[in-house]
Amino acid sequence: MAMRSQVYEWSAVAGNSARGRASGAAGGTTLAADTDLSIFIGGQGNNITKPAETTATQFIVIEDVACSPQLEGAVQVRINTTDYFQNPDVTDQAGVPGLASPYPRGAPLPKAGALGNTADVSTSVLPSFTLYPSIYVLPGQTFDVLYRSGVGVATSDAVACFVKYTLYDGPDALIANKLLEMGITVNPNNVDWYKRSLLEGGMA
Repeated sequence: MAMRSQVYEWSAVAGNSARGRASGAAGGTTLAADTDLSIFIGGQGNNITKPAETTATQFIVIEDVACSPQLEGAVQVRINTTDYFQNPDVTDQAGVPGLASPYPRGAPLPKAGALGNTADVSTSVLPSFTLYPSIYVLPGQTFDVLYRSGVGVATSDAVACFVKYTLYDGPDALIANKLLEMGITVNPNNVDWYKRSLLEGGMA
């Protein structure tokens, strides 16, 4: 396989819901305030069995991250042991707030009174954040997406996160690395352009 666009949705819902039963959740997620939880292997909600990582012949481009805007939720990307989103003085922060990058798009605002919000709960939150430039996960690196709530999550709360990325494998991963060395954005169009350039050069 060469290029694959992939999405991963993590959700933590009360165990009496259909989604909770389908994911094998014994109950809703509980999370203390300002505590990071891996959406991949955090042990709550739907999870995978091992950390996300790239092999020596893979290259990943993370293109979008989002989370529920309620409960002061935020989403962070970690490459190996380094958090991607940091304060200007290089100190840690929670990440991208769900109010800036909501999932799903158009999710309702937090309940009236939360964060000083007095709007009706039915008011929708639209994204004001775009992940540009994209985040590159180089061959051999591990990566994680972390969810954090500023006020904590109770078993009755339903929260979710979303990440979209493109996996380049085999020869396409080599091309992605070459584009990175050339200072060219790694995306499917540019990878295809580089392939065409190689073919045209060989034919000439």
